[in-house]
Amino acid sequence: MTEINQEIITDNKFVELNYKVIDQKTGHVLTLVEFPLGYVHGANEVLAPQVTAELEGKTVGDIIEVPIDCNELYGPRDESLVITDHTENVPEEYREVGTTIVMENEKGDTKNFLVTRMDDKTLTIDGNNPLCGREVIFRLEILTVRDASEEEIEAGGQIEAEPNIHEGRKIPI
Repeated sequence: MTEINQEIITDNKFVELNYKVIDQKTGHVLTLVEFPLGYVHGANEVLAPQVTAELEGKTVGDIIEVPIDCNELYGPRDESLVITDHTENVPEEYREVGTTIVMENEKGDTKNFLVTRMDDKTLTIDGNNPLCGREVIFRLEILTVRDASEEEIEAGGQIEAEPNIHEGRKIPI
């Protein structure tokens, strides 16, 4: 039987993976990527350090689960970032649960708020990270491991020759 030489994840390897974020308490899937995430290992910080450390030395087909306390990543929930207002005070394009609203303070700093609730009279937005206050499991499946090109190492990910404007893929937020 011939041994197949599989690439393992080390610095400067291009890696593609799928992942899910699962709430430890409820078991519900909170985030699911529809398209593989590609990055150059050790060249950027696209993933949490705990996740990157767990991926080191793994290969195609491996599935890992990394428990993460999101309070460490995002801090505790800040209830002052949860705002409820009368629906008529909110522009119509923001009146849908799941919509992101970018708000700017008087210093010019911006923060994303997510529409989390809506009823007949009110709309609630939340400036906390959706994972804030949760303990989750990142479940990752490794799809590709290969040497990254110099351009990919510099960019921290895959370089596409030219954008395909006809593809029409919509990536969920």
